[in-house]
Amino acid sequence: MTTEIYPGQPYPLGATWDGKSVNFALYADNATAVTLCLFNSVNDETEIEKIQLTERSHQVWHVCLPGIKPGQLYGYRVDGPYEPQNGHRYNQNKLLIDPYAKAIAGMIDWNNGIFGYEPGNPEEDLSFSNIDSAPFIPKAVVIDPSFNWENDCSPNRPYHLSIIYEAHVKGLTQTHPDIPDEIRGTYAGMAHPAMIAYLTSLGITAIELMPVHHFVIDGHLKEKGLSNYWGYNTIGFFAPHSGYSSSGVVGEQVTEFKNMVKELHKAGIEVILDVVYNHTAEGNHLGPTVSFKGIDNASYYRLTDDKRYYNDYTGTGNTLNANLPNVLRLLMDSLRYWVTEMHVDGFRFDLAATLARELHAVNQLSAFFDIIYQDPIISQVKLIAEPWDIGEGGYQVGKFPPGWAEWNGIYRDCIRDYWRGADSMLSDFAERFTGSSDLYQNDYRRPTASINFITAHDGFTLNDLVSYNDKHNDANGEGNNDGESNNRSWNCGAEGPTDDSAINELRERQKRNFLTTLFLSQGVPMLVSGDELSKTQNGNNNAYCQDNELSWINWDKQDTALLNFTKKLIDLRKNHPTFCRRHWFQGQPIKGINDIAWFLPEGTELTEEHWKADFAKSLGVYINGKGIKTRGEKGQKMVDDHFYIIFNAHHEPLTYILPPEQFAPDWQKILDTAQPDWEKKETCKAGEDIKIQGRSVVVLTHKLLSDK
Repeated sequence: MTTEIYPGQPYPLGATWDGKSVNFALYADNATAVTLCLFNSVNDETEIEKIQLTERSHQVWHVCLPGIKPGQLYGYRVDGPYEPQNGHRYNQNKLLIDPYAKAIAGMIDWNNGIFGYEPGNPEEDLSFSNIDSAPFIPKAVVIDPSFNWENDCSPNRPYHLSIIYEAHVKGLTQTHPDIPDEIRGTYAGMAHPAMIAYLTSLGITAIELMPVHHFVIDGHLKEKGLSNYWGYNTIGFFAPHSGYSSSGVVGEQVTEFKNMVKELHKAGIEVILDVVYNHTAEGNHLGPTVSFKGIDNASYYRLTDDKRYYNDYTGTGNTLNANLPNVLRLLMDSLRYWVTEMHVDGFRFDLAATLARELHAVNQLSAFFDIIYQDPIISQVKLIAEPWDIGEGGYQVGKFPPGWAEWNGIYRDCIRDYWRGADSMLSDFAERFTGSSDLYQNDYRRPTASINFITAHDGFTLNDLVSYNDKHNDANGEGNNDGESNNRSWNCGAEGPTDDSAINELRERQKRNFLTTLFLSQGVPMLVSGDELSKTQNGNNNAYCQDNELSWINWDKQDTALLNFTKKLIDLRKNHPTFCRRHWFQGQPIKGINDIAWFLPEGTELTEEHWKADFAKSLGVYINGKGIKTRGEKGQKMVDDHFYIIFNAHHEPLTYILPPEQFAPDWQKILDTAQPDWEKKETCKAGEDIKIQGRSVVVLTHKLLSDK
């Protein structure tokens, strides 16, 4: 039993150990009473001690307990009015997770006791539950924050030199043959030398981890033997998900996560977290009461005018109200914590348009972005928006503030359309290839504002993009929409696997076409883990609930030919500043030749009328190696080779006439997606004919070594 109880301090929020005692602080504005509950183990059905908090500074309840140590399990019971019609859902029978918990032990047991009301009661959420939820609720954990970082520091790689790799902690490591069984699917597995070696050999510079904040597995999925595999169901914004820990769940997950970051940093790889600050796992008015809903429902969520229901801009049942000061503080504190204490290098914000909503409209200059802009810590890391939500006006590509990058869904759709042969303007393709200046330039942003991608975790894998016209999701009906109006896929002539060698050869070429376009485009390329290995989900375009072989990378069936092609593409990009520009093409002449020029197969430059054609499927682009306007890291003049790239999405071969001699006297073919042997190099002269196979990309270069 606790023998001494001190008043404590209102800040910092959460449970803070100073080596002698633990300070507990909880924001609960509308509460009338707060009780701190201590537990011996995750499986305790009742608390070993209850401590009534009597100290309150403004809206924060607090207490300090000497003798409490790291590893202590705790939760809260919060009392106040149970008036759902007025936005209040207090129920002292419900044990609640601290929103500032740095670690969480256990997972939710979907018993009726976790609901604040009586499921099945005709009055629904207006009824009141008297069941004690403590046996069914995860417990918060007091942690020891100390860690030997060994002088760790961020690689701090600039955007224009970044290559992002979207990955899932479990999916990437679960079946890797060189990772010990006991750490597969965990942070330790991600930090294993075999995984580090793979990532460095691939050439990526940053790994973007799908959600690692502690999340909840929905009850309806558990009943079907499924899972919230992707993790977009957060309940703890400070706690690493305990399911990815191999070493323990009462604080060990924090140390294991930190070690993963340290090892990745040693290899020069940044860590970006996919974060879900737009909603929580508590769902709508019929969802469970496990944290925010029972602590101060009206102070955390966007409620409808009648207060009983939730505004849902996320498709999950609720939306956090980022306009309220306490929610803004929660989000900022969480972001700073992951940067300062966990050493992560940036964030990708799920459904970021939700965070920009003032009342119901999306506002570029909302309080959330204003605060980030002036924050000396958060503003200096990578900030990437998924620039949409499901509310009206929620599609906000190109509308985020300077300093932000965005997932460019318009790039994805355009490049998919081009290579599947859909009617689309050549000008659209040119805009996307050169960095999408139409979306970002007028906001004082640069090409690096565009995170270019062909595929992402939601939707078809690259292999499936060229193998299926239709989605083939599980019979249980889970996952029937990947956020697009259609997949913009093309199966190349047969649905799914086939023995037709011509179709299979075309599919392989299409994969190379997509990857080549991605890595040679201006902007920041994002590769989804497994695409370089021809990972398939058998046509499932939304495997969010599939924690099984369907989602995990099958390392035994990796496509080594495509992997090697991808490595060399990444190497090509990294070795040529032409493809990593910090500023826009200007179209201005350099010694009489523009920094970029576009050509028809006949060898003549495109006119305005050509740009408007929606039937044209082929074009060549000349990039002047002397046209890089920016200086290098040490102020040196940047000069690169000239490049001439031919994109032919037409189904038949075309003969191209190379540009005249003033552009370059000769060219060397270094890449042909129709002939993926990188060792075969061909030389041709200016003005000569060159045959381009149907649906292929050819890259030629003119060396300027003597000019460097």
